[in-house]
Amino acid sequence: MVAGVRQPVHETRQSSDAEPAAASVVIVNFNAGEVLRECLEALLPQARQIVVVDNASEPTGFEAAVAPFLDHPRVVVIRSPNNVGFSAGCNLGIAAATEPTILLLNPDSIVHPGAVARLCEVLHGRPTVGMVGGFLVSPDGTEQGGGRRAVPTPWRSAVRGFGLSRLARRWPRLFDDFYLHLQPLPPGPVAVEAISGACMAMRRQALDDVGLLDEGYFLHCEDLDLCMRFRQRGWEILFVPDARVLHHKGVCSHDRRLFVEWHKHRGMMRFYRTHFRHQYPAGLMTLVRLGVWARFAGIAATITARRIPAWCGGGIRRLAAVVRPRRTQAPTVMTRGVTSSSVAS
Repeated sequence: MVAGVRQPVHETRQSSDAEPAAASVVIVNFNAGEVLRECLEALLPQARQIVVVDNASEPTGFEAAVAPFLDHPRVVVIRSPNNVGFSAGCNLGIAAATEPTILLLNPDSIVHPGAVARLCEVLHGRPTVGMVGGFLVSPDGTEQGGGRRAVPTPWRSAVRGFGLSRLARRWPRLFDDFYLHLQPLPPGPVAVEAISGACMAMRRQALDDVGLLDEGYFLHCEDLDLCMRFRQRGWEILFVPDARVLHHKGVCSHDRRLFVEWHKHRGMMRFYRTHFRHQYPAGLMTLVRLGVWARFAGIAATITARRIPAWCGGGIRRLAAVVRPRRTQAPTVMTRGVTSSSVAS
């Protein structure tokens, strides 16, 4: 994670008797545990509908987290027997959503009071806005890097990867970083090229126009792909600095780093291939591919070296359990305590 800076911000507060915003919040969960309960508690006063899609978490932790909410009329729980990935999980949740605003939210995110209403207000403030994102902060109060950013083109990624962004002071247009969180916080909503899927609110009309998330992305880069597609269709994307969200980044993936890095780099390659292969020479794209997989190889070697002692103690059996394919079944949907099976359409 890129180190952030502590930013002053004026938050929007929600009164205790305010009506929930006309939003369906879709949360795709994988072993978030107790923080998922905190996420739901913060959301209940703020949104008309909450859809939780569980991607085959360990049942004990998940059931304990959602148990207090199972009978709530505004909470829908979808249990997938397989980990279908973030994109496919989001699409399952979107299919069950009923409100004009769809808010994708990570299960390790705590929305501050009034944040959902503020996102909806900005999203529907003018008809050209299709997507808005909140102000993502770490537990120490620093702004996280992905909440407002430029699109990481192959050139921008190379600049960042080789540490060339230090030259941006002299040649800003050539060597500027795609992360924007080191810049001063804007006083109000501002147009950006991309936001984070950790907190991404979308106008249903815009999502219908652009299409659902690309399920070819299992984990990571699906948000960048969706941002690119929104802008290609003429929809504006705004960053909303007074919609504050505490993001406990990495809660769902801290013990699966190699798995996450594999899918992150795989997603990067799909993103570059989809959006930039016709804009860059073939030779340069070959160098990009080599650079991506060389980076993954280095990270994988570091992770593996640290895990060798654990593997000798039986960790290989756990790794086999992670990669072993499971039989595909229909997800289970529970609303107001009534259980049924459904298949993603």
